[in-house]
Amino acid sequence: MKLACVILAAGLGKRMNSSLPKVMHKIYDKPMIQYVLDSVSKLRPERTVIVVGEHHEEIEGSIRGSAVSFALQREAKGTGDALSKAKAALKDFDGTVLVLNGDTPLVTPETLKRFLRLHHKQRNAVSLISFIADDPKAYGRILRDSLGRISSIVEDRDATEGQKNIKEVNSGVYAIEQAALGLLKDIPLNPSKGEYYLTEVISIAKNRGYKVNSYCIGSENELMGVNTKSELLKAHLAMRKRIVNGWIEKGITFIDPDSAFVYPDVRIGGDTIIYPSVYLEGKTRVGKGCVIYPNVHIIDSEIGDGVLIKDSTVIEGAIVRSKAVIGPFAHLRHGCDIGSESKIGNFVEVKKSVIGQGTKASHLSYIGDALIGKGVNIGAGTITCNYDGKEKRRTTIDDNVFIGSDTQLVAPVRVGKGAYVGAGSTITKDVPPMSLALSRAEQKHIEGWALKKQFKVQSLKLKVKNRKDR
Repeated sequence: MKLACVILAAGLGKRMNSSLPKVMHKIYDKPMIQYVLDSVSKLRPERTVIVVGEHHEEIEGSIRGSAVSFALQREAKGTGDALSKAKAALKDFDGTVLVLNGDTPLVTPETLKRFLRLHHKQRNAVSLISFIADDPKAYGRILRDSLGRISSIVEDRDATEGQKNIKEVNSGVYAIEQAALGLLKDIPLNPSKGEYYLTEVISIAKNRGYKVNSYCIGSENELMGVNTKSELLKAHLAMRKRIVNGWIEKGITFIDPDSAFVYPDVRIGGDTIIYPSVYLEGKTRVGKGCVIYPNVHIIDSEIGDGVLIKDSTVIEGAIVRSKAVIGPFAHLRHGCDIGSESKIGNFVEVKKSVIGQGTKASHLSYIGDALIGKGVNIGAGTITCNYDGKEKRRTTIDDNVFIGSDTQLVAPVRVGKGAYVGAGSTITKDVPPMSLALSRAEQKHIEGWALKKQFKVQSLKLKVKNRKDR
């Protein structure tokens, strides 16, 4: 069956108390409307139309990864009017039109596919998804006749006291055959709101003899509309729980699932263990058999198999290859490539550097704009002095080099293969392979200096005392 999708996104979202358009508010790193669009794209519709309003330029500029067209609703006159604005983009389309709201980020492609199967199987002209709400006051109520068939939908502000007790509510997800779209022109203006409600199409279609059905197949968590910051938080937490539970089902161990935050585009390999308060953001990829300890924050990075990441480490835009050990309290910045079986230890910061296999920088070092070979030992307190005040310069350290503690490597500089650099050195010239580099001031001893210092201090104290006694 041919399918087109229309996403209604023209609402201002005044209850958000924000200048940002409602559908642009984010859950994790994506606007709500992008989640809806991602779910719809998995249905492979022939065309997708987004109805936008006052903030159309901002919404249009945010859409990524999908070929869509836009229809403009210049005045906010309700959902019925919004869908009618999409008709021009559907004029040569003959098939089923799936209608959704742009503020339902939790809707899944699985539910939409099931809904469309039911719609087509029973040859309906108009179908609707409904669900049971614990607190239905924000939703339109589903009214059914004596045979249990849907007869109409009544909005909360227009419902009687008896109707307000109904808990089956409208999700805002419709399937409408092209032939029934002509009924939109017959939707009356709601006098209490001054808008054209799409909900009216149910009773109009039924009265005109069209086959209409409602399927109570969704859950409130999945189909809730987000209209306030409180509801946005609720949707965020529901999304977090859905993502984490999905990874648990795939064999990932979470020590405390309620404190882990895994973004939707993250991928995790089997048998990985994730401790509390871990944040995996963006398009991060974590390999198999990794262990990620508490308070780790990883953004848009690639973590190989068997990597151990210790407490309170930040990794952003970096590659960490298999069996490396990172942290605790390490910081890997953009452009890092950390070799397999290497170690970046506590309070070590690495920026835009390549670290070779088996290399170790275990303590209190800064490595920036460096190319470091295999099997290198970086002593505690080592600094690559990469900035000369105008531009960044590169430090190159070849394989099997030993860098002593508290060394400053002033770039541009190269330390040759197998060389040693003595502790406390400042290296400003290239070091030949297999050599020892030292750059220390001559150590001098001033005999009796400490005794003289003590005598001067005691004399000063005595003078102060004598002045006070006068």
